[in-house]
Amino acid sequence: MKHGIKGRKFNRTSSHRKALLSNLAKALIKHELIKTTLPKAKDLRPYIEKLITIAKTDSLTNRRRLMSVIGNNKDLIDKIFSDIGSRVRSRNGGYTRVIRCGFRTGDKAPMAVIELVDRLHLAEVKEKSDK
Repeated sequence: MKHGIKGRKFNRTSSHRKALLSNLAKALIKHELIKTTLPKAKDLRPYIEKLITIAKTDSLTNRRRLMSVIGNNKDLIDKIFSDIGSRVRSRNGGYTRVIRCGFRTGDKAPMAVIELVDRLHLAEVKEKSDK
């Protein structure tokens, strides 16, 4: 029986899976929208939502908890606490959105875009920089 088993193995070792999810999370925090395969996007969603929930309250403990997952990258840590955490403070979850976007050319793998729901769009960023 497969009770209580969650997540996919992706034909990788546990350390490789951990690194994969960590790198996808870093990319999502940095760019706020990434394109990946559908199974990876679906497994990334609960992983990144737990990180964003931690980032909603800025404290030394929470910063250290995120550093243990993301690494000691000051720019990403500051961004997730100041930008992303402050934007979603009133939300009770559901910080990400997975949108299917066809199939990859080479192997027909289903592709998806995962993005932050409250992400800043390019037009909004330009308006802020013009002011």
